[in-house]
Amino acid sequence: MYVPFENLPEDSRIWIYQSNRKFSDAEFAEIETSLQSFLEQWAAHGTSLESSYLLKYNRFIIIAVNQEVQAATGCSIDASVEFIQALEQKYTVDLLDKMNVTFKLGEHIAHKTLIDFKKMVKDKAVTENTVVFNNLVNTIEEFNESWEVPAIDSWHSRFF
Repeated sequence: MYVPFENLPEDSRIWIYQSNRKFSDAEFAEIETSLQSFLEQWAAHGTSLESSYLLKYNRFIIIAVNQEVQAATGCSIDASVEFIQALEQKYTVDLLDKMNVTFKLGEHIAHKTLIDFKKMVKDKAVTENTVVFNNLVNTIEEFNESWEVPAIDSWHSRFF
């Protein structure tokens, strides 16, 4: 059951998928329609999941579930991953590779492999103050507080 993102409690579970390229506005509009359809029927053991999504920067898909109502289970999480895989195929993008880093370079959002990001650190092309997207956050509260942070305040700090 889809609900507006802002209506979910702060302890709702989230999953963040980052694209290896920017989606066009038209692609993002299609993805939004597909997401709403998916979330309307998303269930765990026959019980609807109170869920929502955010689309950010034409690059990120954030799915959230209010686990106080019904927790996402293995099968329901598998269904969401299959949905994301279908988006990957349809739009020829990578949304599941966690070994990539997305960060801000001024107003531009850059996406690099972890190896390339480490090289940029070594070359001082990015610093401890570079804003990175910490996609390891697990709840809406963590998302609001720790998703867009200076690299030194995230798991990326180990590279400095």
